[in-house]
This record gives sequence, structure tokens and C-alpha cells, in this order.
Amino acid sequence: MEKTKDAASIGIIGMGDMGRMYAQRLSQAGWRVNACDKPSSYDTLKQEFASEKNISILPNGHLVSRISDYIVYSVEAEAIDKIVAEYGPSTKVGAVVGGQTSCKAPELAAFDKYLPSDVEILSCHSLHGPNVNPNGQPLVLIQHRASDSSLRFVENIFSSFQSKYVYLSGEMHDRITADTQAVTHAAFLSMGTAWQANNQFPWEVPRYVGGIENVKINITLRIYANKWHVYAGLAILNPAAKKQIRQYAQSVTELYKLMLGGHREELKKRVLTAKAAVFKSGVSPQDLLLQDEVLDRFSLNKGRSEKMPNNHLSLLAIVDCWWKLGIVPYDHMICSTPLFRLWLGVTEYLFRNEDLLDEVIDIAIDDNTFRSDDLEFTFAARAWSECVSFGDFASYRDRFEKIQVYFAPRFPEAVRVGNEMMKTILDKTTSSTTRPSSSSGGGGGDA
Repeated sequence: MEKTKDAASIGIIGMGDMGRMYAQRLSQAGWRVNACDKPSSYDTLKQEFASEKNISILPNGHLVSRISDYIVYSVEAEAIDKIVAEYGPSTKVGAVVGGQTSCKAPELAAFDKYLPSDVEILSCHSLHGPNVNPNGQPLVLIQHRASDSSLRFVENIFSSFQSKYVYLSGEMHDRITADTQAVTHAAFLSMGTAWQANNQFPWEVPRYVGGIENVKINITLRIYANKWHVYAGLAILNPAAKKQIRQYAQSVTELYKLMLGGHREELKKRVLTAKAAVFKSGVSPQDLLLQDEVLDRFSLNKGRSEKMPNNHLSLLAIVDCWWKLGIVPYDHMICSTPLFRLWLGVTEYLFRNEDLLDEVIDIAIDDNTFRSDDLEFTFAARAWSECVSFGDFASYRDRFEKIQVYFAPRFPEAVRVGNEMMKTILDKTTSSTTRPSSSSGGGGGDA
């Protein structure tokens, strides 16, 4: 019998932000949803979803697993093995199981290890945060151990999202996810760490007024307003991500040393070499999306218009890192996140504007005003890399939440402004940054 909305139900194990988003959107589309979280959350969730006629809150994953036809594990990547080991054996005969973690290697290994042989495995990953409209966003489907009819069933389930399906293996998903997210996260996490270390609220500092600076501030606060494990799982459990974060810290360090030593020609040669490797097709500055006059609208600064020079070390290092790793970011645009597309747009804006890039190099050599800021940023990039290399979830959480507390008073406004910024320019960013620079296609992939 064909599995339809009338004849099938969806199970969701883990009712965090993404689990809730999945449950609400699927129920609104007419699917019957069985959901659970930690047993201690049962009463609270039961009360929260009491008015949702298509959502049944159950006490645990055993009860969800035994009655659901497609089960999605929406849990922390660090905990996936333990949770699948507990609830996997209760999976309904003939059901299809998937996961929503950002790192598929441990997820699929847990499914292979603990799920019964009469269960199919077809994982998913929505490449955006819970507050982003899924319409038009990439949705990865991984047909790991499943029939074509089960693939069509899962496609039907998610059809109401109106996302763009991207079909990948788990291995390719993890590689491309690292390429499009790991270094981006590292850059923003390092910015927040440096600002906290200098006891700065950047919107109060003239250096961070307008244009590109608005993106830095809004997206950094958007990340720190999220839950730490959203970023820790990808960084620590994905081997490719570890390598890339390590290279980003190395790029930051080496570029900063060139600035500190006044090595203008060496710095310029390195920056232009990286530019040539990453941005191969010619685009005139007027064709770029992210112009200052657009981004100036999205500021947390109150009444400040004065701008000061910035060497944009974070941006120079991200392109240097891509060059060193042989990553051409345009190759993966089909499977990129909104945050990555925005950050790539900002990076492109700097590197394709020859006058601005020359100015940035001059500032890096000649202007010592913010050497202490850049030093803290360098320390931060290296510290995050070491934390990830050690695989230390506790240290990652402690570091993340310390900075989260520092910026927490501005989260409501930052998230509001950030949402407006994303909504206003994301659609155009998506089309603008899909220009191939060496090849097109590819595929797999946050906020």
C-alpha cells in the first residue's frame, strides 16, 4: 500500500528548535506527527502542543519508533550513537529512518549498527536554521539503505517545505558541509571571542560602523544566540572540518605576522594569489550585491556615521584558507547555507573591488590603530582550532556559552535586524553567488 498522509505517520525524536520546526511544518501540511524529547520534557511538551491536533507528544522514543513510518532523529550529533542504540531496536518493521545531524558519518554508523535489518535508512539535512523559511533552501537526502519507492515517500513528506532536494552520499555530504560551513563558523566565533576579550560591544566602536561591519556583527550575534551544539558537532565530528579550521587559524596567524612585520609586497602577493585561485571569473564591482548602501541599513549602531579603516583580516584569511585547501566555494553553491551565501557575498565584494582590496592591504601595513584587536582575533582563531582538534565538547561549550552570556542583552535586537538583513538580500545573494568560477554543480552542507 502506498504510504500517504492518511496511511502514514512521521516520528520525530528530539524536539529542539529544528525538531519543532519539522513537527509544526509537517503537521500543518496534514501529516500525523509523533514526537518526543527527553522524558523530563514530556509534560512541558504535552502542554505546549496540546492544541496541535496533528501532533502527538509521546513519553519516549520507543513509543515514537514502534508506530511511525518515517522517523527523524533530530538530536545533537554528539549524542546520536547513544540515542539510536536506545530507541533504534524499537523501530517499526518496514519503517524508514533518517537523521537531521550536520555530520553524517557518526549518524549513519549508528543506524547501520543499531537499526534492524528490516528497516530502511534515508537521512536528511535542511541546510538552514529553524527561523529561516525552507522555501528554496537546499534539503539534502541521503539514500543510504533505502528503495526508490521510499525515496519518493520521503520526497512527498518534505514537499510542503518547497526546498530544493540535493541527493548525496553521507561521505560527500560531510565533505561539502565542511567546505561551506566550518571556516565560516570559525571566523564568526573568533570575532565574538575577540570582542569579548577586548570588552567591546562592536556596534559602539567606530571601526565597526556600516557596510561589511554590519554583516560581521549581525551574523556573529545570530550564531551566539543559537545553541552551542549546532556548531560543535560539525566542527568536532567531521574530520574535514577539523582540517579546515586548523588551516583558517594558520592563515590568520601568517597574515597577521606579515602585517605586523610590515611585509607589504609579500602580503599583497599572497592576497592576490589567493584571489586568483578562488575568484576566477571577472565581475565588475557594480554587479556585486553587497554594496555598502544596502548593508548600511542593517546596523545596531545608534546615530553613528563615522567610519574607520579596517584591514578585514577575517576576510583575507578566509580566502587564503580556501586557496590553501584547494576549495572553490562556488562549486558547492547548490548545497550552501544562507549564512555561507551571505558571507561569500561579503568576501566577493571585498576581493572583486580592486581599489578596496588595495586599500585594505595598505591599512594592514600602515595603520597600527587596531593591532590589539587583530591580536585578539588571532588568539581566538587559534584557540577555537585547538579546542576542535582536541575533540573537547565540554571546552567548546564552556567557551561558547561564556561569550554568549556577554552578548545576550543584545540578542533580541540582533536577531530581528539579522532576520531583516537575511530576508532583504538573501534571494539576490543566492542568484548572484551561483556564478561558477571554475566549475558548477557539486553539492551538500546552518543559520
